[in-house]
This record gives sequence, C-alpha cells and structure tokens, in this order.
Amino acid sequence: MNSRQRRGVILLLLSVLCAFGAFAGVLSVISDAKSKVGPEVTAYQVKSDIAPYTDLRSGQFEKISMPKRWLSENAVTDLSEINGKIAVTQLRQGSLLQSDMIVKRPELEPGQQEIAIMIDAETGVAGKITPGATVNVFATFAGDQQGDSAESRIIVSNAKVIDVGRLTALEPSEENRRTATQAVPITFALDTMDAQRVAYAESFAQHVRLALVAPGSDTTIRPSERTYELAKDK
Repeated sequence: MNSRQRRGVILLLLSVLCAFGAFAGVLSVISDAKSKVGPEVTAYQVKSDIAPYTDLRSGQFEKISMPKRWLSENAVTDLSEINGKIAVTQLRQGSLLQSDMIVKRPELEPGQQEIAIMIDAETGVAGKITPGATVNVFATFAGDQQGDSAESRIIVSNAKVIDVGRLTALEPSEENRRTATQAVPITFALDTMDAQRVAYAESFAQHVRLALVAPGSDTTIRPSERTYELAKDK
C-alpha cells in the first residue's frame, strides 16, 4: 500500500469516526430533550366552535397527547367529566378543554317543575343570564279599565334559571310593529304557583323582563316593593 492509499484509508476512518460522533451527539440531544419534556398524557381539544350553555358530547372533542409537564392542572384528561355538563362560555376550535370551561347543568329540586317563556332579547337578557342564575321576573300590565294606571309587578322573585335557549327571530304583529323582533327561550325551575304566575304574565302582560340577582345579595322583597305605579311614586 503506497502513501496515497494509506492517507485515503486514514481519511476514511476519520470520516467514519466523525459520523459516529455526530450520531452519538444527536442521540444525546434527543435523550436530553425527552428527559426535559417528560412523559406524555391524554388531553382533549375542541373540534369546532361550541356555543355557550349547550350540552356537551364526546364527538365535539378530539383526543391529543402532550407532555404532562405542559398540561395545566385543570385540563380535562377523562372525557367522562363532560357528562351532564354544559359549556359555560364560547368554546373555540382548537382550544384545550379545561374544567373551568364547563359546569353541571342545573337540575330540578323536589316540588319544582320546568316552565319556559320567550323573553325579549334586548330588554330582558342581554347575554348575561345563564343557567344557574337567579332572577326576579317583572311584568308590566295595563290598567284594567280606561283611566286606570298601568303598573309593574315582581311576579316571581329569586327564580332559578336552568336553561337559556337560542336567539329566535320573531315576526312583529300587525297591531304593533314595535314589538320585540328577537327573543330567547328561558327555562325556569319553579313551584306550581310561581309557574302559574309566569304563564299568566307571558299571556297577558304587556312586557316581561328579567332582573339578574347578584350572588350573595339580600334577596328579600317587601310586599310594598312588589308593585309599582307611577302615580304613587313620590
């Protein structure tokens, strides 16, 4: 073997050693990255936008895997957690499902019944009333006879909202083109007497409005506060 051949063999061996060194370096980097990332766990993300207050189904989410160390403490890792729950806010496509995005659907208590009425979206809801909220139901009535004063009444106090439906377009009546053009079905959990009051108000009141009761506030209403007439306001 002449000197040129010996140099070629030496260069070839050096190239092989460098290749092995580079490969070992790559393996070391990969191993280091895995050790820093840690084990992966199952999580779920939203497939497409989900409207607030709608029932949740497993088909609305897709399973993904991600490093456990990057997962927030309130991330949902078991899809059975959505059973019987609704979205508390708008869930955006691609968002990671977390427990603070969902709440348990309000349920009826013994002696209660569901009753739903349409509420003017502009004056009665304004997007702030959600399932689980407590509201006072106001109804405005015209005077029984000509010359009698109109009055506003709190017909039900501390009514529990258990469902808020979708915004619905309404056709204005021929008699009054200024009636509401959009309404939202609101479902309440009420006892029999309060359910009758709400049904009566929806049928005969000029307007029915809801007033959201702030959590923790004094909900006591004195009898004198239940009815209001402008003529008696001093």
